[in-house]
Amino acid sequence: MGKLTVGALRAVLVVVLVGTVFVQVSMVWTLVSGNDPEDGSLPLTPLRVITVLGMVAAQVVLVCVWRLVTMVRRGTVFSHAAFRYVDAVIGAIVAASLMWFAVTALNAPGQREDPGVTVIMAGVGVAILGVALLVLVLRMLLAQAVARDVAATRMQAELDEVI
Repeated sequence: MGKLTVGALRAVLVVVLVGTVFVQVSMVWTLVSGNDPEDGSLPLTPLRVITVLGMVAAQVVLVCVWRLVTMVRRGTVFSHAAFRYVDAVIGAIVAASLMWFAVTALNAPGQREDPGVTVIMAGVGVAILGVALLVLVLRMLLAQAVARDVAATRMQAELDEVI
């Protein structure tokens, strides 16, 4: 990975992380201060809590991607240490999809006349789960690469002994 690519990715990660923290602080302040302008059309307080938790899931992914990029730069990404970050990404994506399903359930009663919105929202939740499955497949590829790297290291050690 080039320095420009890593720098650009890290800049994007920082901007998104700072943005999500700002929105979280704003939402928590609104909830704590009692200035919630809820008019009864939607249960805004539960939606805000779910949004804050969803942003925590996104922040977990951001931090894990940062750590994985650092491992790539150091040449240590093909190790067992990378699995904990990939597993955390998978868990955060699954948690985000469950929170999206909760938002869908909270929104569903207001969509009785047009249930298509609820179906579309449920489809988005399934798509988020699909992303988790995609990362799981990438984890399996990482596992194969780590296994081959370990085998190559072992063979090199054996070859060094013979020579």
